[in-house]
Amino acid sequence: MTVTARPVPLLRRVAAATLSALVVAAIGFAATILLFFTALVVGSSGADGATLVQIGDVFLGASLIVFVLMLVFALLGVYRRWYFALVAGLVAAIVGAIVGTLLRVAMSGTAVTGTIFRQLIGTLLGINLTFVILVVLATVTTGGWIWRRMLNGSASPVVTDRHIAIVRAPAGNLADGQVTHLDRVPVDTELANRQWDGYVAALAGAGWDVVEVPIAAGQADSVFVEDAAVLFGDTAVIASPGSESRRGETAEVETTLRGLGLRIERITLPGTLDGGDVLKVGSTVYVGRGGRTNAEGIRQLRALVAPLGHRVVAVPVSTALHLKSVVTALPDGTVIGFPALASTPSLFERFLPVPEEAGAHVVVLADDTVLMSSSAPASAALVADLGYRVITVDIGEFEKLEGCVTCLSIRLR
Repeated sequence: MTVTARPVPLLRRVAAATLSALVVAAIGFAATILLFFTALVVGSSGADGATLVQIGDVFLGASLIVFVLMLVFALLGVYRRWYFALVAGLVAAIVGAIVGTLLRVAMSGTAVTGTIFRQLIGTLLGINLTFVILVVLATVTTGGWIWRRMLNGSASPVVTDRHIAIVRAPAGNLADGQVTHLDRVPVDTELANRQWDGYVAALAGAGWDVVEVPIAAGQADSVFVEDAAVLFGDTAVIASPGSESRRGETAEVETTLRGLGLRIERITLPGTLDGGDVLKVGSTVYVGRGGRTNAEGIRQLRALVAPLGHRVVAVPVSTALHLKSVVTALPDGTVIGFPALASTPSLFERFLPVPEEAGAHVVVLADDTVLMSSSAPASAALVADLGYRVITVDIGEFEKLEGCVTCLSIRLR
């Protein structure tokens, strides 16, 4: 079964931006006039319906400006991070308060002099302060909730008993993919495409739903989709590729994961982190510190996953491109690796050496089933002798580019 995930439609993004902006502006407007009206009533100032209308007139223009600005900010993606939303709400509220008051002054026929303008600025610490605070609070709470709900709420929710494999077909220039620790040899792209089809068929045959990210034209390494993101339950951490040429690979992957209903977090520069450097064993997350993942990337990942109940352990990597080029883990948590490359086996609770370099790579398909490369028959036999069902696939053309069975998919289970 093949499922093609669709990007979030533009119309839905516009609708989410419009509704979130409208609600933020409405909360700022209604709550402000209600607070001022209540204060007048409590102060026995003889407030009535006419007073309520007058107060509304004061903040109507500011609220309309907030609506327009928050609509634009939402479309620019400020709700991706709470602190972006905080800044956006503050800017919209301040600009709205000043411009809205300025328009009222101008409409009254009063000339806008330097003195008048300074007085307008001063209202931010006076009559407009309440409005600014309420708009900011509405932005980081209700506005953000509406935005995320409308974008993700209509997507199929993540179902824990559904196994999904996210894959990406090879780009036409696959043969130009980077090599770091291997000598470059010719890559047969037609054979690579057939091998990729076989890999996807193996996943589907093992009961996994396959979701394809659109092909990334011109991005030779994009087939190694695992490097673009790491999944922790219903949270997807978008990577920050250590190779600058690969940083364009993450956008479509994020769109696909968002369409599956996952909550999105991300690693940001100067932090770098490739998904191939992240090995999850139970609640422990081993992260390779090497050529593609730096200390700042590890620090950011640790901060993101600690609240999710995961412990990050950094592992030095110098003999291969990624940590999972060196070691992976069996379903029972035993870490397996090729001794000549696995220089720090003592960092792992249980370590099992395998006789072939390609034998260090397994994809866990079920509690009793793993996927391995056909180029490591002795290692496959060793794993099978441990009681596991081993499915093998030929990915020889991808191995020429330092790829392995784990690199070619992101697994959600």
